[in-house]
Amino acid sequence: MTNSSDDRPNRYTYRDAGVDIDAGNALVKAIAPLARATARPGADASLGGFGGFFDPKAAGFKDPLLVAANDGVGTKLKIAIETGKHDTVGIDLVAMCVNDLIVQGAEPLFFLDYFATGKLELDEAEAVIAGIAKGCEMSGAALIGGETAEMPGMYAAGDYDLAGFSVGAVERDAVLPRPDVGPGDVLLGLASSGVHSNGFSLVRRLLSDHKIGFDAPFPPSAESGAGETVGDVLLTPTRIYVKQLLAAMKATDGIKALVHITGGGFTENVPRVLPDNIAADIDGASWSQPPIFKWLAELGGIDNAEMGRTFNCGIGMVVVVDAASADAVTAALEAEGESVARIGALRAGETGEVVINGQLGSAT
Repeated sequence: MTNSSDDRPNRYTYRDAGVDIDAGNALVKAIAPLARATARPGADASLGGFGGFFDPKAAGFKDPLLVAANDGVGTKLKIAIETGKHDTVGIDLVAMCVNDLIVQGAEPLFFLDYFATGKLELDEAEAVIAGIAKGCEMSGAALIGGETAEMPGMYAAGDYDLAGFSVGAVERDAVLPRPDVGPGDVLLGLASSGVHSNGFSLVRRLLSDHKIGFDAPFPPSAESGAGETVGDVLLTPTRIYVKQLLAAMKATDGIKALVHITGGGFTENVPRVLPDNIAADIDGASWSQPPIFKWLAELGGIDNAEMGRTFNCGIGMVVVVDAASADAVTAALEAEGESVARIGALRAGETGEVVINGQLGSAT
């Protein structure tokens, strides 16, 4: 004898378990125009398929190598979540990926994102993905797809995480770093917008220990309610250097290598492009840094060496050029709106050694 339908326990739905398919569909509908706005030769940036397509020939490449990168935003997300400001971390996500492509000489072609949360909040998710779309427009990458994962029980209430994936292309004979990086090459520094997306676990620890809220005015001497808050300054999005550098590489032949200054600062990232028996000298007094860095250093009693291996200290990208081309490359970058400083040079020495002379970012 079988039970009648009236004798069965309550019927469950996916929504009962915490997953709202309708909300996910509504999000895709809301962000579709944002994705379409990132269309470029090679991709129409339409969403909804099982995968995204890209045609390298339509993008104008002849003998390209594909370059892939993926990254996240780290604990900077906690500040976005706690302040309720979600529209900039998507730019950070794109920046962290595409800046890692351009240092190989690669033009970003397309981008995919992964957004995971315990409960999908449409306004919040749409703000995040609007930032991703903006970052894609800024870098020339098409937003061709992504994944929104609603996973009840995996995240604390209100929390979410982001990951980004990007693919670029570079002609086979234009890959960076070039093999002729060597003594006498000049280091040019491109200004950062602030902390970018690294070092935030230390930042959050300092603020917690000193009981400083994200709504506190910045600088601390400012009157309450006037100007920016600490949270505003910390959430300033990571700069995207792609279009400026592509233009400079097209205008000159002097760029030998590029270094994205991320986690590990100068001391961990500059060696990644140095050949054997080549060292770098950096003049810390050759540029000025955003006020946030001096404030953090004083707040935490952080010495110059630790600042240099944790934060970008005002330089988000290092450009390695031959000395004869330094002025031409500088002019090409400045024509694209870049702030450029000559921050050091390469020399014969211990492989991968980076010597920082003077206080980082101390130019007046």
